[in-house]
Amino acid sequence: MSVLKGKHILLGVTGGIAAYKAAFLVRLFVKEGADVKVIMTKDAEEFVTPLTLSTLSKNPVVSSFTDKEKNWNNHVELAEWADLFVIAPATANTLAKMVQGKSDNLLVTTYLSAKCPVYVAPAMDLDMYQHSTTERNLRHLSESKHLIIEPESGELASGLTGKGRMAEPENIVQYIKNQLSSQLPLWGKTVLITAGPTYEAIDPVRFIGNHSSGKMGFALAQIALDFGAQVHLITGPTALDMSHEHLTMQRVVSAEQMYQGALEVYSKADIVIAAAAVSDYRPKHQFNQKIKKTEDHLTLELVKNPDILKTLGEQKKQQFLVGFALETNNEVENAKQKLLKKNLDMIVLNSLQDKGAGFKKDTNRISIITKTDFSRFDTKSKDKVAFDIFQSIFEHINAR
Repeated sequence: MSVLKGKHILLGVTGGIAAYKAAFLVRLFVKEGADVKVIMTKDAEEFVTPLTLSTLSKNPVVSSFTDKEKNWNNHVELAEWADLFVIAPATANTLAKMVQGKSDNLLVTTYLSAKCPVYVAPAMDLDMYQHSTTERNLRHLSESKHLIIEPESGELASGLTGKGRMAEPENIVQYIKNQLSSQLPLWGKTVLITAGPTYEAIDPVRFIGNHSSGKMGFALAQIALDFGAQVHLITGPTALDMSHEHLTMQRVVSAEQMYQGALEVYSKADIVIAAAAVSDYRPKHQFNQKIKKTEDHLTLELVKNPDILKTLGEQKKQQFLVGFALETNNEVENAKQKLLKKNLDMIVLNSLQDKGAGFKKDTNRISIITKTDFSRFDTKSKDKVAFDIFQSIFEHINAR
């Protein structure tokens, strides 16, 4: 999910040749899941039509204080609606008006009412961009906490070559995404999550496994991504899938494969959540051919799988290590023992006795246990449970 999903973006388009790029910019914002409204200056309409931008944004485009029926376009409502105000292109004339507070058009008037972050993408000819007045105006806006998206170098409308071209729409979107992501609590952090079951082969068609669907682990991965982390998700066999530019997903089958995958990533992880339901045992011998049903009884010799969580606890350095415990009896005591035995910072307890908890469900009910705290939560959807888990992680990390 993009950091722009669900954001209200107000796009201000001013009267420069780069105004034609606004169509591409609107399209990219919408593709990221944002809701876009456009304000144009009258001069901007000479370069791109309101119809084009309203069609792409699926919202009316405004350029004057009143519409054709003389209804007022409320600049205050527009400003309050916006989560982000992006002015692209921002001409030298508009930059000067913004600094001077000269509210002689709807765009600048709305800007003066905006309380949200303002992004400015200048676009003008080389000499205008290098002029001391423009430099002073941009410096003033930057000192006023506006975010200046630097223009790019290239051939300009005048025929000159140099700096002044509005940043390409893809670069503007990426700049805004990076800036928003940098404010998230897990920006720059690596989160390792294990999810789903593991399958231990008996023969080519049979295995030892469990009913885990991977839903809890995938929900945790999504929340970690929403908080800005680089996420490495190691998942056993599951029908679930997800993609994100900050996600690396490794699909495995057996506990040994999950063990090796986790060890490869563990040293660079900041937070590790072992949500997978790992098979404790595997057949000592795997049959190369399908076992035929010839006897009334079949005896399998099982051997222990590597204890992933215990190994991670033994190697723990900077990591905040979270385990899961699914219990059927003496739940709290068993979870506390696992917390200590495996050198965990936190353990999430599920009980199969709780309605709405357990495998394959869309809900879960958990308790979170540390060496000093115990918290019991109500039954919730797994995405909300994942949010609660990360909130608890943040609280304990900040208390260190």
